[in-house]
Amino acid sequence: MIEILAAESIELLKNLISTPSFSKEEDETALIIESFLQKHGIKTQRKLNNIWAFNQYFDDKKPTILLNSHHDTVKPNSGYSCDPFEAKIEDGKLYGLGSNDAGGCLVSLIATFIYYYSREDLKYNLCIAATAEEEISGRNGLELIIPDLGELDFAIVGEPTEMHLAIAERGLMVLDCVAKGKAGHAAREEGENAIYKALMDIEWFRSYRFSKESKLFGPVKMCVTIIEAGSQHNVVPALCKFTVDIRVTDAYRNEEILKIIRTHVSCEVIPRSLRLKPSFIDTGHPIVQAGISLGRKTYGSPTTSDQALLDIPSLKMGPGDSARSHMADEYIFINEITEGIGIYVKMIDQIILKT
Repeated sequence: MIEILAAESIELLKNLISTPSFSKEEDETALIIESFLQKHGIKTQRKLNNIWAFNQYFDDKKPTILLNSHHDTVKPNSGYSCDPFEAKIEDGKLYGLGSNDAGGCLVSLIATFIYYYSREDLKYNLCIAATAEEEISGRNGLELIIPDLGELDFAIVGEPTEMHLAIAERGLMVLDCVAKGKAGHAAREEGENAIYKALMDIEWFRSYRFSKESKLFGPVKMCVTIIEAGSQHNVVPALCKFTVDIRVTDAYRNEEILKIIRTHVSCEVIPRSLRLKPSFIDTGHPIVQAGISLGRKTYGSPTTSDQALLDIPSLKMGPGDSARSHMADEYIFINEITEGIGIYVKMIDQIILKT
């Protein structure tokens, strides 16, 4: 059955590759996924460009596992030597935009869901969610439909990890900071220079080390990336604005980091968002143990995904290689999809089947 599902998955992926689905423009690929599931007799639900479904014998007394990946893509970069929307197979590789990130993961999870869809002997429910706007961390993707999915026990988020176990992911917080001074004439050393005030805070961001460090990622990373001040050479600036990029580890929540920062700096600190949280699932969790038993390795992922929007334990895992994501002439190996479905099924079998 897995071989049949893999063949169907490859055809589905070719269809998705051939259909442009830039973030916020995923309506056609949403329809393709919706139709594919319905042809398998699966009742689907849709909100904007997000498609989801539950297993046939859903029981609200059972916990639910979320299987999630995205069908939006970035725009192709200028380095492509082939048509990014031509799904062609050469030397065992399926080329095309979104093939690796995250089409291969998505179709493999859909196949896994179909594998279990009509089974009655399950200890868990399954929910498949093919979502939009992941590449831009948009609000009309997974975040939009989480309230519709009901209570979830844990999630497998499909991203290319070579089917290894990304048990943690850095969060992202971007801060806009404003140091305020007082304008004056530079020749008379009047006013209060906002740049000098900002420099003291910038030095704090450069040198501060948070007391807790992640076993997987080490310290929280903070980097000042943009600075803006002044209007002309002879005016002491009253404002100095700068931006800080912060990669939060599983040792902290975003809110904790923000509170610590505000107690140490004098500038105004405005977070653009607290949505993109760090993620972590314990190595003792049954799904992680199931992967380890199959020889899969655990690691911490430096890249951000829709895991950041989940408040439940989640494992990032899927066929393909993160190094190929967003590259020119993107591809995934055909056998990676077959292997991916097989490993997903072997892992889920260990925790989902009644004994």
